[in-house]
Amino acid sequence: MVHPLQKAKSKSLFNGKDLTGWHADVPKMDNNPEVKSPFIVRDGLLVSLGTPGGHLITDASYQNYRLELEYRFAGKPGNCGALVHASTPRALYEMFPKSIEVQMMHQNAGDFWCIQEDIVVPDMEKRRGPKEKWGVNGDKLRRIPNLTDGSEKPLGEWNAMTIECVGNTIKVWLNNDMVNYGFDATVSQGQIALQAEGAEVEFRKVLLTPIKKLTD
Repeated sequence: MVHPLQKAKSKSLFNGKDLTGWHADVPKMDNNPEVKSPFIVRDGLLVSLGTPGGHLITDASYQNYRLELEYRFAGKPGNCGALVHASTPRALYEMFPKSIEVQMMHQNAGDFWCIQEDIVVPDMEKRRGPKEKWGVNGDKLRRIPNLTDGSEKPLGEWNAMTIECVGNTIKVWLNNDMVNYGFDATVSQGQIALQAEGAEVEFRKVLLTPIKKLTD
């Protein structure tokens, strides 16, 4: 049960009307006024059109919170992600902000990707691969696969993802399955970002609640 006082502090990061509180960072828009942002509001939903590639980033930074997202692929399944503890823009491949990504890619939702930041999980060598190849940039092993298969809903249905960040720990649920847990992260606060990474994704819920400890 969520404590009533805690629930009162929940706030939607998306107002259902426009992208107030967010800014887009889309490299292709830098020098070409013809290029339109891939992030729009349509029928009360926050939509990532998928292209051109980039990120929709909160203006504010956050720490010690629960982030609840409801999302679905609008057409063909593909790639997207929610980034937590984001800071320096375009820190990797001149595209991705320094952060820890919680993957939403179809059939891989819940993976961690280390983007110039790092995190530890149980069974790290089994899940991440040979230790000498671990890293947070370049061609290093940055992906930490999630713990389950079959947690995603069929295409076209809404997925519910919950990400809890407390101190240097991150815990992720997808449709009520606990799909990833990491600790000793190299970062404990920052902006939140949603990706445009090739596929059209609709979001109907982006809710943030301050918390003091992880849910068991």
